[in-house]
Amino acid sequence: MALIDIGANLAHDSFATDLDAVLARAAAAGVEAIVVTGSCVASNEVAARLAGRDHGGGPRLQATAGLHPHHAADWNDALGARIAELARTPGVVAVGECGLDYFRDLSPRAAQRQAFVAQLELAIAAGKPVFLHQREAHADFLAILREHRAALPDAIVHCFTDSAEACADYLALDCHIGITGWICDERRGSHLQDVVRQIPAPRLLIETDAPYLLPRTLKPKPKDRRNEPAFLPAVLDAVAAARGEPPATVAAQTTANARRVFGLP
Repeated sequence: MALIDIGANLAHDSFATDLDAVLARAAAAGVEAIVVTGSCVASNEVAARLAGRDHGGGPRLQATAGLHPHHAADWNDALGARIAELARTPGVVAVGECGLDYFRDLSPRAAQRQAFVAQLELAIAAGKPVFLHQREAHADFLAILREHRAALPDAIVHCFTDSAEACADYLALDCHIGITGWICDERRGSHLQDVVRQIPAPRLLIETDAPYLLPRTLKPKPKDRRNEPAFLPAVLDAVAAARGEPPATVAAQTTANARRVFGLP
């Protein structure tokens, strides 16, 4: 089964010393492509470089470029210009990760909203989809997204962990929904078993968000507890079980969806 991981933080320091091995394991697990998340000044540059390299038969790498709401206080005109420049390069397939995070509030909320609007405008200008993050900020996030959605080529609500009602709001705006290993966590992700059934097949995507969100269903678990794209089949299996569908069906649909929304070969 060919799989596409639509969100992996391969620019993270934890992958600096063994990325080739990580990619080889991903290929062995059936992952044919990975969208490498850019989320700050440094990770944008690393992700873009990774997307421009030949990885010797491993998964094809594409990238996003953006500013995570945790870093929204860093937003300035120069950074916006650089993200706009990266968004015009062939290997960068989306603007983001961007959005709002009121759970941690690592940047002031006003700064988060400013950076979010600016990046939606960059995505519109570049003709690229937007790769979105929202946590504990649904009302403000939805209002801002709704104002811009008609002009956006597409929108991916990455790492969805919210309620059925929030999911319905995003689906009403014709968004794609990315599901991670959160669905494998019986302590805090059990509600996603029901939510994932309401996502129309053409709107469903799967991702690892590596190195975060190691699936709790994974056996054996790596000693370092680091998640990686090779573990995407654990997410696939959980999603397929929740939807009552064969894994091969979910794999084919989510892979086709990822190719379409990101313009992948």
